[in-house]
Amino acid sequence: MTFDVIETETIYRGRVFALRHDRVRLPDGKTTTLDIVQHGGAVTLVPLDEQGHIWFVRQYRHAAGEMLLELPAGTLDENEKPDECAAREIREEIGVTARTLRHLGECFLAPGYSTEYMHFFLATDLRPETAQHDEDEFLEVVRITVDDAYAMALDGRIRDAKTLAGLLLAQPHLNRRD
Repeated sequence: MTFDVIETETIYRGRVFALRHDRVRLPDGKTTTLDIVQHGGAVTLVPLDEQGHIWFVRQYRHAAGEMLLELPAGTLDENEKPDECAAREIREEIGVTARTLRHLGECFLAPGYSTEYMHFFLATDLRPETAQHDEDEFLEVVRITVDDAYAMALDGRIRDAKTLAGLLLAQPHLNRRD
């Protein structure tokens, strides 16, 4: 079952996404207008060091109105491959390179209103590199043991959807004591 697009109008184009109105015909023949956030996609990394720590960033998220603990992530540049974006983002956000990037999976983040598609990577064999944060990023790098990270996810201290999904996808690849 699909919705037939009758008309599409982009009403806003920003740095990271565009907003469009799609007028669509529903399966029952009626029409409606849907607001769609058009996004080029992104990556999330689960950086795991040799000491058994996952690297996170703590940052203020204005839309949420608070500091959140998140896995490093970033938006794909135009025509950029997900693994290239992952290598760039881990360097920019937490100041390391990963000799090994393992693709864990992918998903839509909010398919009810957004086209954003997220690719997840496990990053291992980490090596120091100079962090190069974006101008508007104020990040604190936080290393947390694997067991503590999962405890924080389960008890609500980690509330970011991409971080929760990344931890879920990484779980079979991590040495945890359950």
